[in-house]
Amino acid sequence: MPENPITNSHDKPAASGREGDAGAQFVLESKGKWWHAGYHLTTAIVGPTILTLPYAFRGLGWGLGILCLTAMGVVTFYSYFLMSLVLDHCEKEGRRHIRFRELAADVLGSGWMFYFVILIQTAINTGVGIAAILLAGQCLEIMYSSLCPHGSLKLYHFIAMVTVVMIVLSQLPTFHSLRHVNLVSLFLCLGYSALVVGACIYAAASKNAPAKNYSLESSKAARVFSAFTSISILAGIFGNGILPEIQATLAPPAAGKMLKALVLCYTVILLTFYSVAVSGYYVFGNKSSSNILQSLMPDVGPSLAPTWLLGLAVVFVLLQLLAIALVYSQVAFEIMETKSADVRQGLFSRRNVIPRLLLRTLYMIVCGFFAAMLPFFGDISGVVGAIGFIPLDFILPMLLYNRTYKTTKSSLAYLINILIIIVFTGVGLMGAFSTIRKLILDANQFSLFSGKVVD
Repeated sequence: MPENPITNSHDKPAASGREGDAGAQFVLESKGKWWHAGYHLTTAIVGPTILTLPYAFRGLGWGLGILCLTAMGVVTFYSYFLMSLVLDHCEKEGRRHIRFRELAADVLGSGWMFYFVILIQTAINTGVGIAAILLAGQCLEIMYSSLCPHGSLKLYHFIAMVTVVMIVLSQLPTFHSLRHVNLVSLFLCLGYSALVVGACIYAAASKNAPAKNYSLESSKAARVFSAFTSISILAGIFGNGILPEIQATLAPPAAGKMLKALVLCYTVILLTFYSVAVSGYYVFGNKSSSNILQSLMPDVGPSLAPTWLLGLAVVFVLLQLLAIALVYSQVAFEIMETKSADVRQGLFSRRNVIPRLLLRTLYMIVCGFFAAMLPFFGDISGVVGAIGFIPLDFILPMLLYNRTYKTTKSSLAYLINILIIIVFTGVGLMGAFSTIRKLILDANQFSLFSGKVVD
């Protein structure tokens, strides 16, 4: 009789109970080194969503913006480190988990937690997939508008082009097969971050520099809602929600390897997040767009930085978005392949290639359709952060650590973890309310399949 997938956990991918698990054998094959996990993690966190940082700052201001950005960095590093310790502990006990949902259900001892994590991860994967395709389409539109100011193509045309490319790339069969793609992704994010900072410095010194205004919303209620929306966006930018699946790509034993991967990732974060946030908000203040490149290339008037520099940044962003969409699709692919593939037939057998081609194509078409229909890049980031990343990255890791290591209620670790849970539960609830409110307000500014992204 086969073992329950929630409780079965041997340290080898092909161990008893997983011989017929195509999701584990194919999509989440465990062959990687720690630096490969670092590439995956960096791609999952350090993406073009950092171009939203100045937009997040306009709801917080300078002091609170820097404070919240730093706090999010510290808390997420701590949270991911705790989760890696829990995964290492389970592996040492012969219960290696390669899926977030299995880890949560096993440690917390609740069957409903298994399905809760699936629901939240699906929301994250789909939300990020939609946002990545939308932003990639916007990047193409920016280049097109510069070359053909009076062209007839609309945003949804470019989203369709990106979707076709993603359908092709989605056929890469395993998470591990993305390691070289994600190494390139790491250099791309460093590249466009430097270019954007350079463009902002150039814009600040330009005679066409916008007037600097860092004032917040006029009413107190609006300031509160804007602040929580911004905090939710920051949570979404720092979140990933797939750390167990990334750690699953490591060749066993995985103990201790994720800490090195985290250090690599957060080194890149330190180099990129602060520079983009500070330079973008300094130049544009409360007029910052949800995509800072759009602020540097306004619809009216000349570009505020050299066209070649902005064009190169847009190309780098566009290329990295393809990698990000692939990384966040892996959990969805793993779920689909677990149900549809036959591990006995081989990864590239006709029996497995045809369902993979059809299901992954359908998934990308759905993401592309909603990206074209609902062009709310900034708002999507906030919603995903509030309802997705905050529960998985700021709450569950603390619960998992306290339960696994049986921390006493008087210990410092327990008190810190409970404080983080309480604070971010409140932030998540307020953030969800604020971002949904903003979505409702923004709904009056656009039509379905609009040619413009709404901030």
